[in-house]
Amino acid sequence: MTADRSGPAFSVHDIPFSTYGSWFGISPVVAEKTYAEDLHLVSHQNGMHAVLSLVPLDPVTGERAGTRVEATPGLLSWTGTDGRIDLAYESPDTVRLRGAGVPLRIAAAARTLTPFSGTYFYREPAADAYVFTSYETGRRYRVSVLSGTVADVFGSQALGGADRGVTVADADGGWEIAVEELDTARPPYVSTAAFGKVVEAARNSFADFVDTVAPWRSAATPAAELAAYVLWSATVRPAGLVTRPGVLMSKHWMDKVWSWDHCFNALALAPGCPELARDQFQLPFDHQDETGALPDSVTHSEVLHNFVKPPIHGWAFGHLRRRLPTPPDRAELTATYDRLERWTEFWLTARRAPGAALPHYQHGNDSGWDNATTFDPERVVVTADLAAFLTLQLRELADLAAHLERPDDARRWTRAAEETQQAMLDQLWTGDRFVARGVDSGDTWGTSSLLDLMPIVLGEHLPPEISEVLAGRIEAHLTPYGLATELPASPHYLADGYWRGPIWAPATILVEDGLRRGGHHRLADEISARFRVLCEEHGFAENFDALTGTGLRDRAYTWTAAAYLLLAEAHAQREGR
Repeated sequence: MTADRSGPAFSVHDIPFSTYGSWFGISPVVAEKTYAEDLHLVSHQNGMHAVLSLVPLDPVTGERAGTRVEATPGLLSWTGTDGRIDLAYESPDTVRLRGAGVPLRIAAAARTLTPFSGTYFYREPAADAYVFTSYETGRRYRVSVLSGTVADVFGSQALGGADRGVTVADADGGWEIAVEELDTARPPYVSTAAFGKVVEAARNSFADFVDTVAPWRSAATPAAELAAYVLWSATVRPAGLVTRPGVLMSKHWMDKVWSWDHCFNALALAPGCPELARDQFQLPFDHQDETGALPDSVTHSEVLHNFVKPPIHGWAFGHLRRRLPTPPDRAELTATYDRLERWTEFWLTARRAPGAALPHYQHGNDSGWDNATTFDPERVVVTADLAAFLTLQLRELADLAAHLERPDDARRWTRAAEETQQAMLDQLWTGDRFVARGVDSGDTWGTSSLLDLMPIVLGEHLPPEISEVLAGRIEAHLTPYGLATELPASPHYLADGYWRGPIWAPATILVEDGLRRGGHHRLADEISARFRVLCEEHGFAENFDALTGTGLRDRAYTWTAAAYLLLAEAHAQREGR
């Protein structure tokens, strides 16, 4: 798209510096909502762990140097009055650092070493390198000095409480090192490319990615490249329990794949990176249990089954089939059909009370809208959003069965979809709103949560009069920045209330799609436009203050970036670009 392939500049306080496939990043964010003064190598193996601190030093005093940090997708730099330090990824597990005029101290982030925690440090004589071995990640971090001088080594082989690390400084005008994340051992590091070539390769890797993911981008979609970087840099190679290349929700503290977030990333990636998109959709299904349930989340060393997530997967796979450049073949359709069938049967059996026509959530977490006001009266509830998602999933199963020439199954799923939607209308529609019903009490209630309006996802399947009512209620949630998840006039509205007010990407995508399929194009256009401007002005946070637009919580969230790409691409296509 452009001769300059360096990519967008960004703040490492918001977005970690990383690369496609890596399990670590360079960031000052060392824990949830915790910012260090210095940049750290932060690994996401066995959880989020700050392993090494990277501290530029004043060449005269040896104290911390004042520097300005700048980042683009291929290069991270510290610039001070005496010189600069550059860092680039040579591979997913290796970074190269080069400095001139500014020494660098690489130290264990954890000062205390116990028999079961902390970081041990020593010189590795076989490789003539310096090694930090971390209990928290279960990995080693090897520093190989390529040029320059080792100005200081401290805490080597120390036990208990101690500072541990190495300082490199200029010799003959500069210094250079490689830092590797490895398992137990590997041959001594040997440089195969000059630093400039490493930077060029890293830049080209990202530039090629964004060209495939967002070839439609233009000046009218100014955040497209940064959105692509958020996805690219949060992608990890298969390791541990992550069975295939996976896009984490973030390389900050939300470093998991939750079992509905992945759908939005898959959709955004589908046209340009179809195999990666397929992997995103299928990854949680690799951990489907014997009842057919998907896990709540998957990460390197943990699969959680204490909650589930809503069955949006039929909706997502229907869109995915249409967005992939090559339609899925019969084998892929059959495998996905089997997985979706088991996931659907879970809701029809394990999540329907005896004699009940509709399934229920057991907690707000099951819905993905953890603390929405819909769940204030009770938590084990029948809700219209769940019925709507399940109806769409049943319709997708019917369509897949027809493609696979299983007419009896197609009729069975179609009948189940019609019965589920009709039960939703009979039991939860009052004539002007959808209500939730407590499974134990039988009580019903309505709230000011956008969740109550999510049956709009049924789009063309909704009776027109109900669609009109929902569209009107949805418009009341529209602030200058997008859809507030709780009406701002509600006494329960909280600016940073998670699902009790802030704007979220998945709700935006689902509502916009349902409105558009239901014929409410003006409102869908407005929601799309406001969310796109929100991301262009405030980045890709986990969620946003609905009244100010300020990004909240984790500031580098992939499903937010994916939502921007989906809406920006669709807008560009409507505009004929």
